[in-house]
Amino acid sequence: MPGVGRKSAQRIAFHLLERDRNGADELSRALSDAVKGIGHCVHCRMLTEYDACNICSASGRDSKLLCAVESPADVMAVEDATGYKGLYFVLMGHLSPLDGIGPDELGMPALEARLRDGNVEELIIATNPTVEGDATAHYLADLAGKHEVQASRIAHGVPLGGELEYVDGGTLSHAFFGRRVVD
Repeated sequence: MPGVGRKSAQRIAFHLLERDRNGADELSRALSDAVKGIGHCVHCRMLTEYDACNICSASGRDSKLLCAVESPADVMAVEDATGYKGLYFVLMGHLSPLDGIGPDELGMPALEARLRDGNVEELIIATNPTVEGDATAHYLADLAGKHEVQASRIAHGVPLGGELEYVDGGTLSHAFFGRRVVD
């Protein structure tokens, strides 16, 4: 699992097996329930127990602003660090032809439908500042331009090669509100 090395995983397993078998059963049931009961929001692809997630269901969100992110963790990072009140589209990854991840795997047809409907005025591109994130951002900017939607990208403050879920809140907030229009 990300963030859990071999030694940490071993310590967790030994703790559960030696000292907390009830906790192990509880964890096992919780994970099983999550796998069975959590799916993707029909609007933004965020993880949720319902057809529409809490963000898409909330009244008062600005439907003219749409922020494209790579993962559900990125949604949480933006929500925690900023006062953003628009909607999201979760790509569930980034373009990576070597790994067989193209536009269809990222839900681009669904995103294009949202851009085509004429309600979105700005697509905020909040992909990670990696080679793959940059390629994805360019693809998204082109897609937005095709539908006459302004595209902007979060820019300064996020370190090159960094990932949004690991950036501190102040840095992410500064980068988010310092975004610029993509040419």
